[in-house]
Amino acid sequence: MSRVTEVVAHRGSSADVPEHTLAAYLRAIDDGADALECDVRLTADGHLVCVHDRRIDRTSDGSGVVSVMTLEDLHRHDFGRWRDAGTSRPTSGGPDLSDPVVIDEDLRRVLTLERLLELVVDSEREIGLAIETKHPTRYGALVEERTVELLRRFGLARPRSERDSRIRIMSFSQLSMRRVRQLAPGLPTVFLMDRVPLRFRDGSLPFGSAIAGPSIDIVREHPRYVQRVHEAGGRLHVWTVDNPSDVALCERLGVEAIITNRPGPVLAQLGRTGSGGPVRAHR
Repeated sequence: MSRVTEVVAHRGSSADVPEHTLAAYLRAIDDGADALECDVRLTADGHLVCVHDRRIDRTSDGSGVVSVMTLEDLHRHDFGRWRDAGTSRPTSGGPDLSDPVVIDEDLRRVLTLERLLELVVDSEREIGLAIETKHPTRYGALVEERTVELLRRFGLARPRSERDSRIRIMSFSQLSMRRVRQLAPGLPTVFLMDRVPLRFRDGSLPFGSAIAGPSIDIVREHPRYVQRVHEAGGRLHVWTVDNPSDVALCERLGVEAIITNRPGPVLAQLGRTGSGGPVRAHR
């Protein structure tokens, strides 16, 4: 039986729909993505929200630093209208989720990790989730503590088998991964890299991590690194893979997961039709 490369929607189908919005994740599921990816930051009142940047200026109609804002503060801003309408294809059936003007207000507001987890468990087909903890942060270990606490509440903090990476925590911070290892020993962690540290160039990974998360630049420039990780018993989840030639390279090298802003086209290139199924979007 041939191996299937997992396709992970980076911040949702973010090439088509404003990143990290509920609309972007609904589109990703509709596109057939195997898993979703998100970044998490902690608000001043202790909520985990899916926002990549330290500030909300780029991705909303407001400004400010996430860590000093409350969830109520963030809810005052629109996280969908910043993208120009009409730049992407509509979803099959239903509203055009590429057009911020027609996206329901609830689909454009800041997204909490709790709401995203509800979407994952409510899906009528199995969906994975890759959660990236953003560091440095003024809240330190509290980010990992709150993340694992939420996963426990949803029954997702314990993998079903040794190779089960349906739910995984990713970070560029080795300290973050050590914290996750202490809080939830079985939960897979992905060591993200924009360059490979000298001590790990032999394909080894930090203690407790079995998945390497190199950038596509690393894979493109050093394809033998993929072989070294595999020889050391590890797996690779590569980011952010949008170019068809890079998709082909990852498939040829046998990486386990492709993290992409364009899950639909990537699935099509891999010869997989969109497997999106119904999902209960509103509760």
